[in-house]
Amino acid sequence: MLALLIDGPNLIRRVFAGVPDTASDRAEAVLTACSASLRRALRQHHPSHVVLAMDCDGPGWRAGEYPDYKKNRPGMPDDLRCWLPDILDAMAELGGPALAAAGFEADDVIATIAAKVVAANGQVAILSTDKSFCQLVGPGTRVFDHFSGIEHDRRWIVDRFGVGPEQLTDLLALAGDSSLGVPGIRSVGVHTAAKLLHDHRDLAGVVEAA
Repeated sequence: MLALLIDGPNLIRRVFAGVPDTASDRAEAVLTACSASLRRALRQHHPSHVVLAMDCDGPGWRAGEYPDYKKNRPGMPDDLRCWLPDILDAMAELGGPALAAAGFEADDVIATIAAKVVAANGQVAILSTDKSFCQLVGPGTRVFDHFSGIEHDRRWIVDRFGVGPEQLTDLLALAGDSSLGVPGIRSVGVHTAAKLLHDHRDLAGVVEAA
């Protein structure tokens, strides 16, 4: 079994951004480009199962824990929101049904399914440019940037962040994530966080040594 888990908001918004707003029929162009992206993914990965994971409507549980979460990130453009039902219908017809869960983001849906598939001795291919998925890389789980064609494997993650997938959550806890509006420790960036984790193994070790 190979489950292809697609970060729907990531793919659809990137496709939308790549279609010029001067296009005579931008709605049709976006729908066509999204469908083409899914067809290409199906050809490349030959999955037995496909899920197009989507965010829930309204704020999720993270905003409840931290109100400034994604506070400065722009919402979905109105045009794209209007076209989204047609896009999701078209992708479902191609074999990529959408799945969302109340209170959760696409990330949560993908991580949950990935864990269950791997536990059942299956394989997972995740399509997203979101670095948060890199923490899932390991036996049975691979992450691909669909647009660049690059696999975010262990070597790529170490080269990019200075730590392996198993330390990425702790690294982001120390350094923060500006794309999500989540601050880290003052004066601690990615490189400093990576050094601290090399020296002390994990976040608990860093705190204990402080």
